[in-house]
Amino acid sequence: MREEVVSSKAIYEGKILRIKLDEVKLPNGYVTVREIVEHPNAVALIPIDNDGKIIMINQYRHSAQEVLLEIPAGTMEKNETPEECAKRELLEETGYEAKKLKKIFSCYLAPGYSTEFIHIFLATDLIYKGQKTEADEQIKVVKLSLKEALEKIKKNEVKDAKTICSILFFIYFHNKNKINL
Repeated sequence: MREEVVSSKAIYEGKILRIKLDEVKLPNGYVTVREIVEHPNAVALIPIDNDGKIIMINQYRHSAQEVLLEIPAGTMEKNETPEECAKRELLEETGYEAKKLKKIFSCYLAPGYSTEFIHIFLATDLIYKGQKTEADEQIKVVKLSLKEALEKIKKNEVKDAKTICSILFFIYFHNKNKINL
């Protein structure tokens, strides 16, 4: 079922992504073009504070043209491990440091056109150190109970796929019996 790359051409290279066109030959002999966005891997976190609340963020997303409620996340830097990135992003975006960090799953975000692979972590035993956002980030921290977060997902107030997927995964596989659903 694999596709053979006949040719590949980069058509754009920016700060965080590269776009290329791959001409591929399918197993049945048909030749077609695949548009691919090459993006570094990323991390996202479900930070749970000592009161059992999820620490989320409100952040304006220009491509969506709105402020989105999300879990903290970020792009891995060159030679950075997922764990190192998770610690860095949690501190930058929320101001919290986690004494306990556990990877709970990884997945592709949009494998139909993107190479981005994201690692999802659970962050607990949090200590507030002070938010350290980058100059181009306008982030507001929001704390919600798991039940409140689930209700916001149900009402379509959370529109970010990584956030929806991560919270539902966490509730179903890690917290199923601890929340009254």
